Amino acid sequence: MSSVAVIVVTWNSAQVLPGFLAALPHAMTGLDWRLVVADNDSADDTVEVLRTLAPDATVVGTGRNAGYAAGINAALRAAGEHDAVLICNPDVRMRPGCAARLVGALGDGVGIAVPLLYEEGSDTPHRSLRREPTVLRALGEAVIGNTRAGRFPALSELVTDPGAYRSPTRADWATGALLAVSAECLTACGPWDESFFLYSEETEFCLRARDLGYATRLEPTADAVHLGGDSRVSPRLWTLLTVNRVRLYRRRHGPLATAAFRTAVLLREASRAALGRPASRAAAAQLARPGALRGVPGP
Repeated sequence: MSSVAVIVVTWNSAQVLPGFLAALPHAMTGLDWRLVVADNDSADDTVEVLRTLAPDATVVGTGRNAGYAAGINAALRAAGEHDAVLICNPDVRMRPGCAARLVGALGDGVGIAVPLLYEEGSDTPHRSLRREPTVLRALGEAVIGNTRAGRFPALSELVTDPGAYRSPTRADWATGALLAVSAECLTACGPWDESFFLYSEETEFCLRARDLGYATRLEPTADAVHLGGDSRVSPRLWTLLTVNRVRLYRRRHGPLATAAFRTAVLLREASRAALGRPASRAAAAQLARPGALRGVPGP
């Protein structure tokens, strides 16, 4: 029986935790598991909820709002050795058997396994698979939009082909609401990059794993509901997401390519700002500033 550490990072998560914890036992059927939670200095009743509903969980207080990657690293340090880890957002609701199917998908070159993710009340899976960011893909998304560009692999990060979500599919990276990661992959990759407070940390980790020979793969027999966040409507969060995309690209490419990528992303946000989208207006304003890529403070 595989031993699995369930890693959760919380910040003011008291409202969503009960649902996550209620689904956890059935989701983990067939596994020897332990819950480890890193709390980023919640101001609500998050820790009290954990103590009441999950008294056997290990809770690590970071003492500050340290960010998602830092929380993952803190929880991993407290988790000890396991065959695999399950990295979860607290607003995920895993369906029965989800975890065992994800863990079973690891190995044979697969270091990271992801499930089908559904929005609450929807029977259509979220398009969670992604291709590596390139200048042409950023430009394609800016000019014709993510969904239409997604039909052409050279023109979009987003994988929109329905067939990719009906069978085991490898991708460059996937959205990080729920990831199973093998112990071998974790050891090879090392800690998550804490310079990304929120957003792009899963992109960086998946691409780093891929560079080291560990693929990210969708396991379509595993599924979960993701309640989601407000990054698409919050100007502050959307700005953080947008700028971190460019910061990550800069990590992996030279200055000329980065300038072209930044221009393409700026074009996308500016065009949507012109259509009246406040979040894009804020992101475009931040991205146009000379020092934008030095880092954006978290919420």
